[in-house]
Amino acid sequence: MLASACNQDDADSKEPTDKKILNSSPFSHLTDSISRFPENAQLYLGRAALLTGRELHQLANADYGKAWNLNPDETTAQLYVANMFLSGKEEAAINFLRECLAKFPANPEFSRRLSEAYLQSGRSKEALAQYNEILQKDPGNFEAWYEKGLLLAQSEDTIDAIRALEKAYSLQPLQLFGLSLANLYAETKNDKALSLCDALIRQDSAQELTDALFIKGVYYSNVNQKELALEQFENCIRRDWKFTEAYIEKGILLFNDKNIDEALKTFALAAKVSNTYADAYYWMARCFETIGKTEEASENYRRALALDRRFTEAKKALERLNK
Repeated sequence: MLASACNQDDADSKEPTDKKILNSSPFSHLTDSISRFPENAQLYLGRAALLTGRELHQLANADYGKAWNLNPDETTAQLYVANMFLSGKEEAAINFLRECLAKFPANPEFSRRLSEAYLQSGRSKEALAQYNEILQKDPGNFEAWYEKGLLLAQSEDTIDAIRALEKAYSLQPLQLFGLSLANLYAETKNDKALSLCDALIRQDSAQELTDALFIKGVYYSNVNQKELALEQFENCIRRDWKFTEAYIEKGILLFNDKNIDEALKTFALAAKVSNTYADAYYWMARCFETIGKTEEASENYRRALALDRRFTEAKKALERLNK
């Protein structure tokens, strides 16, 4: 009884707040219009859009729901689904999208969004099945091939992930698709990473693409061609001095090569570029620990852990030093 009373008190205290918001500028004119024309779905959509623009997603959700009940068309459905995602209502989105798939079977957008909803709720098997269903109906859907490839890569099914990304890139050779594919090539020590990155670099007339250079560095590092890897990471940094991952990968190569002084300088630069980058402090700590400066090592392990509480390696290292 006490819990019910508390919940009722919360609801009673929230309702006046919601009413106050809806009756204040810039919503008040639409609220007045809704009072006069409560069956006009466009008025609810207009107010929902204003609420969304001010990140009042829970309030907007009620308006999208009302608009859908009044006028259940595809456009309203898509807006309603987008709001469910913004409101953190993944399960509601899944149920609603299933309803939309039955109601609008010719619209592929609902299948795609259902896959997204499955992913956001951690149901990767259902998401994969949904992508397969999309591709069975539309094998030329390059976006579905790409999303499927990313999902397979996340699931560590690298071979099938590469196949899916290759298909996506062959259908639509977008830079994003090429970089994702090249990254998997590099991680699997496949020299196709180099030719694909070179092709992407040639297409970059502005010479601003750093990711392709970085991926080439990763490939060379993975196949133990250290000098070539260092060259690519340095090229990244010259092109974009804020590319923190390039500093880290360069520093790791120097560290593994026992060039501790240069490695420490490189990790310190990474920390200077981004003072919230936990990996930079972790590797600085590794360098200090290697040269026997345990106090400095402990301090930097603590910094890394403060920035990322899930940094298991930093936690274990700090525990080891404290012993």
